[in-house]
Order: sequence, then C-alpha cells, then structure tokens
Amino acid sequence: MNRSLRALAALALAVAALGAHAQQQGITDTEILIGDVMPLTGPPALGGIAHNIGVRVAVAEVNAAGGINGRKVRLITEDDGYVNTRTIQAVRKLATVDKVFGITTVSGANQGLAALPVIEQTGVLTFSVMGFSKQLYDPVKKNVFVIGQTYDVLFDDMTTFMAKKYPGRKWGIVSQDDESGEIVREGFERAAKAASLNVVSRQIYKKGQQDFSSEMAKFKHDGGDILIAGGIVNENVAMVKELERLGLKVPMGMFYVGRYPITLELMGAASDGTLWADYVEAETGPKGAAFLERVKKTVSEDEFKRVNRFTLTGYASARTMFEAIRQCGKAVTWACAIDRLEAMRGYDTGVMAPVAFSKTSHFSVQKPIVMEAVYGTRSFKPVP
Repeated sequence: MNRSLRALAALALAVAALGAHAQQQGITDTEILIGDVMPLTGPPALGGIAHNIGVRVAVAEVNAAGGINGRKVRLITEDDGYVNTRTIQAVRKLATVDKVFGITTVSGANQGLAALPVIEQTGVLTFSVMGFSKQLYDPVKKNVFVIGQTYDVLFDDMTTFMAKKYPGRKWGIVSQDDESGEIVREGFERAAKAASLNVVSRQIYKKGQQDFSSEMAKFKHDGGDILIAGGIVNENVAMVKELERLGLKVPMGMFYVGRYPITLELMGAASDGTLWADYVEAETGPKGAAFLERVKKTVSEDEFKRVNRFTLTGYASARTMFEAIRQCGKAVTWACAIDRLEAMRGYDTGVMAPVAFSKTSHFSVQKPIVMEAVYGTRSFKPVP
C-alpha cells in the first residue's frame, strides 16, 4: 500500500512538473515565440527597420542550425511608430494575446518607460537596446535587461579622445534643452575638467530647432576651433552645413543616435572626418564587415540597403536572449532565463564588447568606440 502511494505521489509530481513546463508562455515542444516592438513607419523607422533586420538574422542563424535545443524560433514584430500609446498596446498584445516568451527590444527610452508597468505586470522577459533610460535598470527590474552605454560616458570618452588628438584647441559644445542634453553636457564637462580644456563656447538649443545660424556664428565669434555637437540627425546636419557656409572646418564629435549613412549624405562632403561615439563595432571594421557579409546572405538586396548600426544592436539583443534560453536546456522558463542572464559573464555576440549582467545589475555596460566618418563611401571606420 505504501509503495502504491509513493508511486502515485511520484506520478503526481511528474504531472505537476510537466504542467508547469507547459504553462510557460511562448514555449512549446517545437517552438520558441519572441517579439519585438519598434518604429517601422515614420522617420524613426530608420533605426527600427535596421534593428528588426538584426533580430531576423539572429533568428535565421539559430534556426538554420536546428533551433535552440531542437526548438525553432518564431518572431512577431509590432510597429509602434515611436508613439508611447502604441508601444503600450504592442507590448500588451505580445505579452497577453500572442503570449511571447521574450521581447528583444521596446523602441526608444520614453516608449520603454511608458510600457514598463505592462512589462513588469506580465513578467515577460524584455530587453532594451535601441534607446534606454536609467529608470529601466536602476533599481533592477526583475525581467528587464539593458545593453548599451550611457550618453555621458560616450561623450566623456570621445571628448578625451579628441583632446589627445587635437591638443590646445578652443572648445565649444551645443546640446539640447532636455534630459538627454543634460546627460551629454555632464559627460563633456567631466572630460573637460579632467583634461583642463579651454571651453570658450557653451550653448543650449531648443528641442526641435532647425536653424543653427546664430549658434554657429557665436561659436565662430568665440574663437572655437573644435566642437561637440550634441544633436540627433537634423540638428547636427544643420550645424555642419552652417559651419560650411561660414567657411569654418573644425573637428566635430557626435554620437550614435544619428550615425547613419543617410546622415553623411545630408551633411555632404563636410561630414568627412567627423568623429562619432558608439558602442557597437564599426561596419567597416573586421568584426563589423564579417557580420554584414552574413546579413547580406540572409536578407534581400533592398533590405540590405536599410542596414545600419541598429542592425548590430538587434542582433546582439536576440543572440543574448537565445544564449540564456539555450543554457536552460529543455525546461525553459522565465525564472531560468533570468537566472542564466544574471550569471552571464562576457558573452561574445561578435558585434560589440562582451555582454555581462549580474543579480545586482541588469545593465550590460558596453565599451565606448570612436569612429570616423568617410563621406566617399557613406560609412564609418574605426579609429586607431
């Protein structure tokens, strides 16, 4: 009798375990369902489409290799148009209707913050790599992981690099009148203080501003001969064009949010030699070029024309998530994937510095990389 009871108890535990396994959303015996939320329409689609291509390349690679522990990966993509309300709707749909296991990214910083309550409530494993705010990782959010680098560190690193490359210059900085601009200024001022730079011009512009004639005229009047341009795309294009009109050719430093081939096209020949802060490999560097060759084999010719630095972030995000899932073996759960991510030390995606998290930090801080624009090929090359 006792033996029979023990057998029944063991059977009950086995059934319960199988039931718990079956209940993990987004996981079946043959499939792993993931999603991403990004702008696929409107101006921000420049980054969103590129990111999506990177995720799709990662999916294609693992599926071509037989999947993750025998399970094929399927991707559902939602377009939020870079609108907060649509981001919330998209995340809710993926998490509660499609029931995906994980989301590779949630659009930009503001969109991620807007969707955070839904992300935390549903428990869906979520990455943020396109744009992120400190509130997404500090304090630690159990199911949210961020890969990237903060603006202040990027500008600190680039300013320090430029100070060594161009000693004795008179510095100027133009930045935006919002939180992002404040962070840009923080990084620049930290480097300026450490290197005792001669800063002759500090200017702040209004978000959405299009005309920078007065700012560039003041920079020239102040005697500036090296500039940190803290704009996005149109703002930095306008600054470069205005300096060209004034006949002023000076070293300029910018950052990754505007690092697109189309940006160089809009700036024209004056963009040649401009410096850019990033944390992914330069597409023309050894690792970047090798990655693009794989991308070219995966997507159409028209899609390949949409590839940019966000393709690398999309790929890195997806591969990191897949690695955590792989380490869970057959019994894939959110708890296991989170545990594997928190134990991750130096996972090499091949497109940026190794990824690392811990229980106390869900922010993988990536090594800054400075690149130089090459107008002739509308590309960016790594600097020595």
